[in-house]
Amino acid sequence: MVDSLIEQLPRIMKQGRREAERILEGLSKPNRVTLQTNELVLPTKAVGGVGFGQKAGVESNQEWYNRLIYGDNLLVMQALLTGDSTIPSLRGKIDLIYIDPPFDSKADYRTKIHLPSGEIEQRPAILEQFAYSDTWKNGTASYLEMVIPRLILMKELLSDNGSIFMHMDWHVGHYVKIIMDDVFGKDHFVNEIAWCYGGGGAPRNYYPKKHDTIFWYVKDSEWTFNKQYRPYTEGTLQRGLTAVKGDKYQLSDEGAGLDDWWADNKVQKILSPTAYENLKYATQKPEGLLNRIIYGHSNQGDLIADFFAGTGTTGAVAEKMNRRWIMTDIGKPACMIMRKRFIDQNAIPFLYQSIGDYQKEQFEQSQFKQIGSLSQVIIHIFGATPFPSSSGPLNLGYIKNSRTLVYVDSPNKITGYNTLRKIQELRNSFMGGGWKKTVVLGWNFSNDIADVIRNLNDDKLEVRIIPPDLFDRLKSRASVSDLIKSGSVRFLSLQYLTIKKIQRRAYNNELDEYHIDLDNYVLLSPDALPLDDDQKEVLQKIIAKDPLSLIEYWSIDPDYDNQMFRSRWQEYRGNVESDSDPWRVAKSAKILLPKKETPRTFCVKVVDVFGFEAATIQKVY
Repeated sequence: MVDSLIEQLPRIMKQGRREAERILEGLSKPNRVTLQTNELVLPTKAVGGVGFGQKAGVESNQEWYNRLIYGDNLLVMQALLTGDSTIPSLRGKIDLIYIDPPFDSKADYRTKIHLPSGEIEQRPAILEQFAYSDTWKNGTASYLEMVIPRLILMKELLSDNGSIFMHMDWHVGHYVKIIMDDVFGKDHFVNEIAWCYGGGGAPRNYYPKKHDTIFWYVKDSEWTFNKQYRPYTEGTLQRGLTAVKGDKYQLSDEGAGLDDWWADNKVQKILSPTAYENLKYATQKPEGLLNRIIYGHSNQGDLIADFFAGTGTTGAVAEKMNRRWIMTDIGKPACMIMRKRFIDQNAIPFLYQSIGDYQKEQFEQSQFKQIGSLSQVIIHIFGATPFPSSSGPLNLGYIKNSRTLVYVDSPNKITGYNTLRKIQELRNSFMGGGWKKTVVLGWNFSNDIADVIRNLNDDKLEVRIIPPDLFDRLKSRASVSDLIKSGSVRFLSLQYLTIKKIQRRAYNNELDEYHIDLDNYVLLSPDALPLDDDQKEVLQKIIAKDPLSLIEYWSIDPDYDNQMFRSRWQEYRGNVESDSDPWRVAKSAKILLPKKETPRTFCVKVVDVFGFEAATIQKVY
């Protein structure tokens, strides 16, 4: 007989605490989780599709950068607790946390992608699918197993006067309340807020569900609370307070203090499809709701975090209210929406980051670590055979009867020019040479990898991407064996971008004008994308006819230093300042930059509608 959920709670709580303790104990280890910066975004969106200003030549010297982070929030919180060379540990530094985790096990989290020829639906990426399926694999029990260690880490991150707001609905809210009592202490529970809204259908045989529950807990005995008010009701205005409470009581100018029942139109759901803030995202919350929470429970300059950020409403409101913010989400579509949203509202410069060495961290924590060498397992999954340890490096293998050499790069290395040259040399020297083909399997690639491959012009060299979600599929020895037998893992071809030759002309005595034009974008095979078969056919036609229409966002660093990409100009679909089609990006840019005697190195980066990135580098003399 299976234990009831109530009977399972002690075990679930103990297991969650054990996982959190393991994480906290590992923060000082050499292989601790860190963040890597993919982009420093200096919002300077295209105006009229191709416009540009001198702001591009200005570097930001902020002491603090807000952060948009892609990845599993459990790993993100580990990195924030650890700190690194770019950010000290944030333990006890976050003043307000708002989270709105998924709480419906039957929800459909497909992303609708609008293209010039119509609309296609993308299933969640494999990484998201595994995160979500793990969350709900055993129903509410596994959901609580997911929540507990995260809540414990959030408590570690909260400042002494900090608050956390947990947004729930009827599915699991009552169980989460018990968990939060245990993690934060029953005495640190302040309010259960009912967020009420209208709209939707009217069921025939039960009351419509028209409110969510928000649990407010605090870290310690004192907390930030800025009292807010609502207008008096018409009845109160007519009779006043004197008639009810006596001569001492008068109506205040501010109105009545807010209670824990939020039903006014300032916090209503976004119902209109034409509302300015409606980003067509299923779980999006209105800015009015977050405005109330952030204003009431933080002050200017405070640090706000949302670890299930979705469309980034928390960050958007925090930005407008002069708070600092950290937003993170495991979904690439969500991160793309947020990046565009912050640029659209002319946010101060912010960092777009991800988990550094994500694959390595997953490997260290998995049962798979005991199976054997990571490289050798990947060689087997690819369909090749590792060389015996006595014959060569463990990350080398071969495909029988084809004279094909297979090389697996490390998850904590960037595959670039030096790696490919090394493999070319190995092809000619290893075990007497004579290899007809070499395949390089990599995790992370240099921004200019497509240019490197084209310039090498080597038809015997093939470069493939190791799927970033591979560790989520390697749960046990049996799962490795199944993947090897099935051949179901797809090692993807690199997508790449080409641009036309950048043109420069004198604009005036101080500035030059540069013209940058996109030329072509090659997407990896649609077979590897989380699409249904009929959607893949639609996509194939688009690729053949208009590949640039797949670009969701592109940005330019006109002084790329081969280390950090500084996005000094951005164009994206839906840019309100752009003259381009709302479902296309403008394909050209004009950039005004101070005159420079030495050559400029331009790096142009694109992100497609599926969240894949590609970049190209070009020198302008």
